[in-house]
Amino acid sequence: MRERITAEEYESWSAERCTGIEIVDGMVVAGPGASKRHNRLARILANALDAAAAPEWNADTGFDVRLQDVPLTNRRPDVVVYRADTIDITPTRPEHVLLVAEVVSPGSVTTDRIVKVDQYAKAGIGFYWRIEQAATGVHLVYTYVLDPATKTYRDGDVFTGVLKVVAPFPVEIDLGQV
Repeated sequence: MRERITAEEYESWSAERCTGIEIVDGMVVAGPGASKRHNRLARILANALDAAAAPEWNADTGFDVRLQDVPLTNRRPDVVVYRADTIDITPTRPEHVLLVAEVVSPGSVTTDRIVKVDQYAKAGIGFYWRIEQAATGVHLVYTYVLDPATKTYRDGDVFTGVLKVVAPFPVEIDLGQV
């Protein structure tokens, strides 16, 4: 597609048509295919976050977060922690979201390390985690916390193997099992 699409047009598309794409400034952007390791990391992270979160939060994978309507920008984070009472509200918006996490793949390095950090911060999402994969199984997890005054992220802690945080809620995740 060469023309920008609107939110209304996108909402008329089937779920199959929306799979594997994001919309940035109204333009369709195809994402790189995820590896089994990538998908497993995202699932383990989402399951652990879901189990550790208070009942008012859910953690899931595989859906869009609408960062802005005009021009349309939908991102599909690898993991999203969102308010449980918004489970049936579409689109999911930044005010519904507490944390997003991205598992960096060879085809998403610049986007996950630079572009999405800025977009998620400007949208007001409180926490961003970036997981750098390692073939050795010792993954690096970079955590970021939103400074609401500047709408930028401050660097948080960096973890290898085991991720242990107290915010946004206490959780310990062994990513060495992947």
